[in-house]
Amino acid sequence: MLRPKMPDAAPVPITQTPARPAEHHHTPVTCSCAHASMASAGRPVSPLVGRGVSAVAAVLVVGVVLTALLATVAITAVSVSIAALVLRSLLNSAHKR
Repeated sequence: MLRPKMPDAAPVPITQTPARPAEHHHTPVTCSCAHASMASAGRPVSPLVGRGVSAVAAVLVVGVVLTALLATVAITAVSVSIAALVLRSLLNSAHKR
């Protein structure tokens, strides 16, 4: 019931070379308005995506490191408290004898 069903035969890939669409050259329309030109419209988006990915990776790495440090501090605190309890118990039993 939960096993995936595989197709009987693999479909044969069809290789066709698509015809290139005709290239249209549009000239920008100039106007006499007093607004700034859109010079950034032709800028590619890929450098911004690369920065976003690296920023997310940096945040994840910093989060993992901080979580590991917090876990280390918590484990150290627990082990020190257990050692203090054992030492206190040993010292109290030595004073009672």
